[in-house]
Amino acid sequence: MRNMKISAVLLAAGLSRRMGRDKLLLEYNGTSFLQRAVDLLAGLPVYERIVVTVDNKQDNVTYLPGMKVKINKNPENGLSGSVRIGVEAATGSHYIFLNGDQPKLTLHDLLPLLGAAEENPEKIIFPVIDSKPVTPTLFPGNFRNELLNLKGDTGGREVRDKHKENCFTITPENPENFKDIDTEEDIRKEDFDHDK
Repeated sequence: MRNMKISAVLLAAGLSRRMGRDKLLLEYNGTSFLQRAVDLLAGLPVYERIVVTVDNKQDNVTYLPGMKVKINKNPENGLSGSVRIGVEAATGSHYIFLNGDQPKLTLHDLLPLLGAAEENPEKIIFPVIDSKPVTPTLFPGNFRNELLNLKGDTGGREVRDKHKENCFTITPENPENFKDIDTEEDIRKEDFDHDK
């Protein structure tokens, strides 16, 4: 991006409580959700790439050289802990947060978010599908302190909702690619290999 230093943070330390098993090790088109997310992160034209994960996932993924890998030692404290770890590690001017449970996402899906950020550098940017906000979400650096003070399992949503006047939304070209997988029912609805 022209004058922006975007830190892309992959949040991959969740406990998959609603799934009942580690959903990031499920496969889509022969590749685990986690590896697909890491590969997507690797392809993003950003300033730096950060993965926040847990120790027991380390043997299940291949990272690109140069990626910062940060371990969340207390994932039971919720998503906000991973957000804080990612922001603490980030040195860019903006932060985009990706989740590991959107296996259909592509670089083509994410480039409009980065483009919107370049045109609206002071805005919180995210996609909206059927009038509902979805991830990924991109934050300018002036929200750093608020992100660092998050608690619980809401992630950046709390900051986003508090600053609606600072939000800019996009309508995805392929909304089906933004579907996140949280439950066994979600798997049944999608074309996933869930025998692993």
